[in-house]
Amino acid sequence: MDTSIIKQPVITEKSLALANKANIYTFEVVKEASKPQVAAAIKALFNVVVLSVHTVRRPKVVKATGKRRLKTVGAITKKALVTLQKGQTIDLFDIGGSDSKI
Repeated sequence: MDTSIIKQPVITEKSLALANKANIYTFEVVKEASKPQVAAAIKALFNVVVLSVHTVRRPKVVKATGKRRLKTVGAITKKALVTLQKGQTIDLFDIGGSDSKI
């Protein structure tokens, strides 16, 4: 199975809350990836049972930067929200967290 369609995990406060509460993990994937391909890649990479996959295409982002307010355009990206079977986790996400302060 081609696991190169998974680019990186999306680790934000919202994605960690989803992982903790509903066992849903978020990954950035290549634009051409289909839901069955994402499910197979996650299963192959992390040895977990995938219940469902939802994909979201994020649009281009136009930002004005610099003194002359030049426009820069970010690329279209795609993210996948992967729901795992109850009781399974992916260790990339530090869900439990520690209460100790650094």
